[in-house]
Formats: sequence, structure tokens, C-alpha cells
Amino acid sequence: MARALSDDLRVRVLEAGAAGGSARSVAKRFGIGISTAIRWLRRERESGERAARRPGKPRGSKLDGHEAFIVGMIEAQKDITLNEMVARLKDEQSVGIGRSMLSRWLRQHRWTFKKRPHMHWSRSVKIS
Repeated sequence: MARALSDDLRVRVLEAGAAGGSARSVAKRFGIGISTAIRWLRRERESGERAARRPGKPRGSKLDGHEAFIVGMIEAQKDITLNEMVARLKDEQSVGIGRSMLSRWLRQHRWTFKKRPHMHWSRSVKIS
């Protein structure tokens, strides 16, 4: 995995590129990768963006767009299983996902289902 580079270094690279230096010469001068310098300079030239972006994959799920459908399934049939939900999503919404992904998405949105109602513990009573 790539190491994080400081914002100060990014600013100096962008200033050197704006002063007329090529991406390769700027990369060599500051000790960064050529592709990194090219990407930073291109991003500033095309969109004016100078700040670092958030690392990693963008957050979100393909199920976010189908939230109303999922909630509707749960409201219509309270005891629907994950397998039934996955099958209906595939048939009716053309969303191919696995059970574990649906389960994780439901937990993230605070949807839980207990199979049995909460039962109170019996008191401890001396038996014989």
C-alpha cells in the first residue's frame, strides 16, 4: 500500500508544476513517484482541486438505491428470510447480492429480528 504524503509536499509539487516544471522533473526533485506527480498536476489543471482525497474505496452500497423496496418487503412480511429477500431482489429489482451482504446492510440500517420473544429468566429456587 502506498504511503500517505503530506499536504505541504503536495502544495510544493503543485507550485513547482505551475511554475513550468514537467511532472517527471518535479517528481525527481521532490522524491515522489512520477505517476503521483502526473495525477496531482492533472487534477489541479482539470478541476482546480489541490486537496488530497479520502483514501480507500468510496462508501456506499448497491442496496442503498433499493432501500424503499427492502423496507416494503419487511413491512409486508415481518418474518421474511434473508434467502427470500435475496431471491426477490434478484427477480424483481435485478440486484444480484449474497445473503451476507444483505445481512450486513440490514444491520447497518438498524434492522434486526429476533426469532423468539425475550423470555424472562426464572428465579433461582431451591429444588428439593
